[in-house]
Parts: sequence; structure tokens; C-alpha cells
Amino acid sequence: MSSASPVSARPVPRPGVLAIEAYVPGKSGTPGAHKVHKLSSNETPLGASPRAVAALQEAAARLELYPDGTSARLREAIAARYGLDPARIVCGAGSDELLSFLAYAYLGAGDEGIFCAHGFLVYRIAILAAGGTPVLVPERDLTADVDAMLAAVTPRTRIVYLANPNNPTGTYLPFEEVRRLHSGLPPHVLLVLDGAYAEYVRTNDYSAGLELVLDAQNVVMTRTFSKIHGLASLRIGWMVAPPEVVDAVNRIRGPFNLSGIGIAAGAAAIADEAHVAAAIAHNTEWLSWLTQAVTQLGFTVTPSVANFLLMHCPEGPGRSAAEADAFLTARGIIVRRVSSYGLPNALRVTVGSAEANRAFVDALTAFVKGDARA
Repeated sequence: MSSASPVSARPVPRPGVLAIEAYVPGKSGTPGAHKVHKLSSNETPLGASPRAVAALQEAAARLELYPDGTSARLREAIAARYGLDPARIVCGAGSDELLSFLAYAYLGAGDEGIFCAHGFLVYRIAILAAGGTPVLVPERDLTADVDAMLAAVTPRTRIVYLANPNNPTGTYLPFEEVRRLHSGLPPHVLLVLDGAYAEYVRTNDYSAGLELVLDAQNVVMTRTFSKIHGLASLRIGWMVAPPEVVDAVNRIRGPFNLSGIGIAAGAAAIADEAHVAAAIAHNTEWLSWLTQAVTQLGFTVTPSVANFLLMHCPEGPGRSAAEADAFLTARGIIVRRVSSYGLPNALRVTVGSAEANRAFVDALTAFVKGDARA
């Protein structure tokens, strides 16, 4: 009789897969509300560029054709916007796909991937899906802690993810701190700078890290069209990386991972700088307004440089995050619970349209006053 392990009666996922907690997106609506304001997914209230919509409509006449498998038109448009070599760019079905591709390319059994305590949940999913071990590093004041991240590096570390600005906290690391993090990493460890919200930042000490990518052999920057460009439905992301990393990811990437309409719309969107400028101006104005209004209602707000804010509710009955969320939802204001990020007493609120922002503050005011009729 063989001593080998018994054969399972059904296919069994490899170790690590069942340790993944499936990503749960924010709510999209609520039954019974007269009007819904969705402030749960950090979508832009300005919508997509009219030039992107027109490009999509034109491309829709050719739906029977496979898209360009290299996304050349989109890569060239990105390269023109940022002064890059298109050969250093890879496009993906959202930056999420690229974050996963990097894990698949550089992690295996026994390898470790580092990310911050309140970092994007996709990092943990990508690391586990690749067979690696996720290493969660504590933050300082809800901000990435460079010293803690460097202290977590071991001989098994292969990749470090840093969202800058971070979701869901809205905090960021100045570029000098990012440089310090990079300089403290061994050269074989890949530093992935996730700049999904980079366009919104208005502080002088910030950089998404493009210059670091171009100077180093172990740095990647990822970006998305889902936020400021308003193309979340099309799932378009991109990364710029050293040639060797580009080569590795392209060996994993499917040949048609972006749709033809996505390529066309993305190329038009990245060239519409006026639309981006309008989105930045709107966000700057209303992020400040929301922060002040929520603070005046007695909630603590983590200072944010992104297109959302993180508001902290008191523990216990009366004004908890769960109660505030239920109250707002019943009135058609959809915000994001962030318990899965280790923040059970906080809500993330997207900067919406002027109407949505005012409706949110009105409903939150009624909640604070205990007005169940609001």
C-alpha cells in the first residue's frame, strides 16, 4: 500500500488561495431611496472626458475586431503626456491587474511581500494568489512608516507595495521619504509605487515617483484611468518600469487584456489636460469644504490629499460608524465602511458633485442631531 498522501475527492486549491478574503467593493445603491448619491468608490463627479466618450463611440463601430495586443496607441499617448519611452510602459485591465502581475512575476512559495497596515486590500490578495506570504507593517498616524517597513525586510522579502497617496486613509509620504525607503531596500527587492490618486495631490513635497523609476532598476510606478479620468467602467491601468520588469510582466500578460474601446478612450482621456485640470480644481475646493463641514459636526477627519476623506466616528452607541452608515444609506447617501482595512470606526467619503456633497453634510447633520425624520 502506498504511503503517499490520499487523493482528494475533488480539485483542491493550492495553499494560500483559501486564505484570501474576497475583495468586497463599496455599495452601489440602496432600495427605497428617492435619489442616490454614491460616495463609496472614489469615482470622479465630473465623469469621463468628452473626448474619451467620442473616441469610445467611434471604436464601438469595430467591435468585431480584436484589439491591438500591445495597446500601442495608449502606451504612446501616455508616453507623450509624461515624456516616457513607450517601451517602458505596460497597460492592464485596471492597475489592479498590474499589481497582481508583479506579484506573479516576483513572488513564489516562501517569498514575502510587504505592505502597510491600512494599505489597499488588493496587495494581500495578489501576494497570496502568487503563493507568497503577506507581511503587514504598522503605520504611524495612519501614514506609511518607512522605518517600520525597512525593519520588516528579511532575506525572504521580494516586493514592497506602497500606495502613495494611500487608500483609504488619504495620507501620503513626501518624496524624500520614498527615496529613503528605496535606498534602504536591497537591490533585488521590487518597490511598487501605486499612484492611483497621484493627480489629486497639491503639495510641493510630493512626487508619484516617476523620476525614481527612471533612475533605478527595482522601482515600478502604477497608475489608473479609473479615478481622475473617469473611466472606471472600462478598467484601464498602466505602469512604467525598468525594461527587465516590463519583459517579465509581458510574459504573463494576456495578449488582449485591454479592449479596443478602452485603448481608444484611454488615449483620448490622457490627452485632455483641460478635463483633468477641472477635476483637480473641483476636488481641491470640495475636499476642503467637506473636511471643514465634517470636522465642525464633531468628527475627526484624517487630512487627505486624495479625492476622498476618512472620517472617524466615536465608539459605542449613538454616533458609531455602523449607525452613521445605516442612517446615511437609508437617505440615499452611499459611503464606504472600512472595517476590512482595520478601521471599524471610520467611514470613507468620496468628494462628489456639489449636490452630493451638500446632501451628505445635510444628512450627517441630521444624524448628529438625532433627527430620524431627515
